[in-house]
Amino acid sequence: MSQSSDFVPFALPSIGPEEEEAVLAVLRSGWLTTGKATLAFEAEFAAYVGAPAALAVNSATSGLHLALEALGVGPGDFVVTSPYTFVSTAAVARHLGAEVLFCDVTPAGYDLDPEALEAVLRMNKGVKAIIPIHVGGYPCRMGEILELARRHGCAVVEDCAHAFPVRLEEGFAGTLGDLGVYSFYATKTITTGEGGMVLARDEELRKRMATMRSHGFDRGAWDRYTSKKASWRYDVVEAGYKYNLPDLLAAIGREQLKKAGRFLEERRSIASRYLEAFGGHPAFELPPVHPAHAWHLFSLRLRPEALRVGRDEFFERLQAKGIGLSVHFIPLHTMAYWSKRYGLRPEAFPNALDRFSRTISLPIWQGMSAAQVERVVEAALETAAEAGAPGPAAAGA
Repeated sequence: MSQSSDFVPFALPSIGPEEEEAVLAVLRSGWLTTGKATLAFEAEFAAYVGAPAALAVNSATSGLHLALEALGVGPGDFVVTSPYTFVSTAAVARHLGAEVLFCDVTPAGYDLDPEALEAVLRMNKGVKAIIPIHVGGYPCRMGEILELARRHGCAVVEDCAHAFPVRLEEGFAGTLGDLGVYSFYATKTITTGEGGMVLARDEELRKRMATMRSHGFDRGAWDRYTSKKASWRYDVVEAGYKYNLPDLLAAIGREQLKKAGRFLEERRSIASRYLEAFGGHPAFELPPVHPAHAWHLFSLRLRPEALRVGRDEFFERLQAKGIGLSVHFIPLHTMAYWSKRYGLRPEAFPNALDRFSRTISLPIWQGMSAAQVERVVEAALETAAEAGAPGPAAAGA
C-alpha cells in the first residue's frame, strides 16, 4: 500500500442534525447555563442505566473529585487505583490531601487485578476508597473488587470514563459500586464535547455532590431565577466548586443518549473486524474480549519477538501511512510527579509496564466507513510485514 492522502482520524464525534437543532433550541430559549435541559439529561441518563438519580458535571475529573469529597476522603486517607489510567483518576485524591496506592493490572489485561488489590489492602490501613477503571470499555472484575471492599471497609468509585454503555448481568457499569463516574469527552461513545455524569447509591452522597458542584450554594440558579416566586437570596453552606454542566452541552448529550445503543453496535462491529484481521498474526496480540465490552479503545499489542522495530517506531510507520493512532496509557508511576512522590521505579508494576510498552490504540468510532476500517487493517498488516513479521501463512509454513 502506498502512502495515502486519505487520513483516517483516531477518533471523530458523531454529531447529526438532531444535536444541532437541540443546541439551537437552547440558544433561542434565553437560558444557556444549567437548567431545564440539564435536569432532563440527568433524569434520562438515570433512567437509561436504572439509577435513582444522576448528577451532570463539566467533566469526569470533576465527577471523581466530587465523589471522593462526598466520601470524606482527605489527609491521612489512602485511595487505591491502577497506574494504567489517565492522570485524573489519581490526581483527584491528591487534590483532597489523600495519598495514592497503586495496584497493578491483571496479568493478561488492562483492568485492576483483584489479587494484587487484596495484597495492597492487607498491607495498608486507612484505605478509604478504591477506584477501578474499566479501561477501554472492558469491565473490571467487579464482584471480586466489591467483596474485597466490603471486607476492608472501603468505598468503591467506578471510573467509567470509557465504559458507557457497558451492561453486565448485575447491571450497568457505574451502578455496581458506591459511586460511578462517566465521561462525555469528545472521543467518548456519547459526547457533550466536555462533560460527565456521576451516580451514587446513597441519597446523602448525591445531596452532598449536588451542593459541592455549584459553589456550595443551598439552591441552584435555575431555582433562583425561573419561577414567579424566584428570589435572589441564597446561602453558601460549604466551600464548593464550579463543576456544573450547562444546558448547551446537556442538549447535545440528550440527543447522543438516544443513539447510544446504535453507537455501541457500530463500535462492536469495527472491533469484530479488527479481531478477525489480526487474530493469529505472529506480530499481534489481541486485547481481551468480553461480551459487554464497549470498545471505547481497540488496544492492539505488538509481539517484540516477531518484529525488528519497537512499539514507537511501529507507531510512527503506521501513522505515516495516514492512520491516526494513540497510546493508552503511559502508566502514572513512570511519570515524574508520581515516581518522585512515592519512590516508584518503572518495574514496580510489571503488568502495566508491559501493556504500555507493547500497545497501540487503533481508530474505532461510530461513523467509520467500511473502507476506512479496511484502510487501517491493510496499513497495520503492511507495516508488520515491512517490520519483519511474516504473515500467518508464512509463519506456519
